Amino acid sequence: MGLAVAVVGAAIYFPVLKRRVKRQAQVQQQSEEQARRELVQSLTAAANEPMLKAKLFWASEEDSSELAPTTVELPLSDDPVVRAKQVLNTLLAGPVDAELRTLPPDAVLLAFYILPDGTAIADFSEAMANSIPSGVHSEQLAVDSITKTLEADVPQVRRLKILIHGQEVETLAGHLDLTGMFPVSMKASAPASVAVAKGGAAATGK
Repeated sequence: MGLAVAVVGAAIYFPVLKRRVKRQAQVQQQSEEQARRELVQSLTAAANEPMLKAKLFWASEEDSSELAPTTVELPLSDDPVVRAKQVLNTLLAGPVDAELRTLPPDAVLLAFYILPDGTAIADFSEAMANSIPSGVHSEQLAVDSITKTLEADVPQVRRLKILIHGQEVETLAGHLDLTGMFPVSMKASAPASVAVAKGGAAATGK
């Protein structure tokens, strides 16, 4: 009797579970497709932005276990959130030498925003965790390449929180702790009003 109940229960539960898994996969696919569409739109819009030098951090040619800055010219926005997306998407695209890549080639930046206190939230697709080589060093290298790139190009960001598909996860790929924040920069950007006040004082000779 117990076995019969278990069989019937499984017959009911597994189709439901299958539908949930399928629906979740569709949601993930839609999220990544939306992110790609937004990326294409941002790149099209960026055509009117001025070409500026950005500093991106990939693996070093001399020592692939270390990071090295690479200067590239990109059309960069004055908006810190848009600029962060521009440099991070370029970082995800990878260097000319694929061997120096620090992030998985199929990873997608799904969302990015900056809180008033300088905390940035970067939401990546599951490929960021699933496709990265498992190991504390490779995971740390991936996160460091992100934080160093943000520090060099987006001074408004002071710390970084990484999400995977909209969720907080315990580790990146089994080792590096993602439950906390990663420091980016301790330098606080001067408020625009202060800069104007200083400019006014200089103009008046005070």
